[in-house]
Amino acid sequence: MRNSTTQIAILGSGNIGIALAKGLVKAEIFDPAQITLTRRNSAALAPLAQDGYATSSDNLAAVEQADIIVLAVLPQQLNKVLDGIKASINPDKHLIISVISGVSCQDIRQEVGVAVPVVRAMPNTAISIGQSMTCVASDCASEEQMTLVEGLFNTVGSTIRINEELMTSATALCACGIAFFLRSIRAASQGGTEIGFHAHDALKMAAQTAKGAADLLLQLASHPEQEIDKVTSPKGCTIAGLNEMEHNGFSSAMIKGIKLSAEKAGTLYKEG
Repeated sequence: MRNSTTQIAILGSGNIGIALAKGLVKAEIFDPAQITLTRRNSAALAPLAQDGYATSSDNLAAVEQADIIVLAVLPQQLNKVLDGIKASINPDKHLIISVISGVSCQDIRQEVGVAVPVVRAMPNTAISIGQSMTCVASDCASEEQMTLVEGLFNTVGSTIRINEELMTSATALCACGIAFFLRSIRAASQGGTEIGFHAHDALKMAAQTAKGAADLLLQLASHPEQEIDKVTSPKGCTIAGLNEMEHNGFSSAMIKGIKLSAEKAGTLYKEG
């Protein structure tokens, strides 16, 4: 159902912001003209302007016209952006959605100086193909506002509501996690090349196999070990390969990497 009145301003329209905008339009929830995309170099948004989106380098003007404000800048840029728009933030009108790592709802309210409702959302780059895993959280938003945000991000994948204190962890598992699983697929394809396949064939085979494994869990609501047991047989080749990977720290390396990414994600805003 198309929303005919709500205006959205996406401040910092990089990959995530643009993908969200396109998802909302593709789902026929908003017209392009209802979405303002901002970027310091607005010329980079010219193709989107041709598609009917409003584009600008003026964050303040975009906020003044908006009902929903999406903050999609780097953590190090956030305070400068908030300083430039806070004069126009109206807690009775605006809902702020932040997709910025390591920045709490309270951090944003403190910077703008008013008790505006803030919802944090952590999508990943699969948002560009409508397959994001997006975590959402807030410390003050109403149930209606949370449902609204979930609806927006459901147009570009799946959402899950979590406690705000877990948002930094969500960054590591879901946002950084895209890179971790891609590296796993790359490693599998390299293994395939070593045992005889052409590189492009090995990559396709590894990627589709990974997709099938993920779909087994999502569609069957199964557990990884349950599905692994179906593939392993006594003295078989699968268990031999799995055990060799485990002897070399496969699971441990993944766990340690996720933990370290979570620790780093929690410091990005403060370091900035």
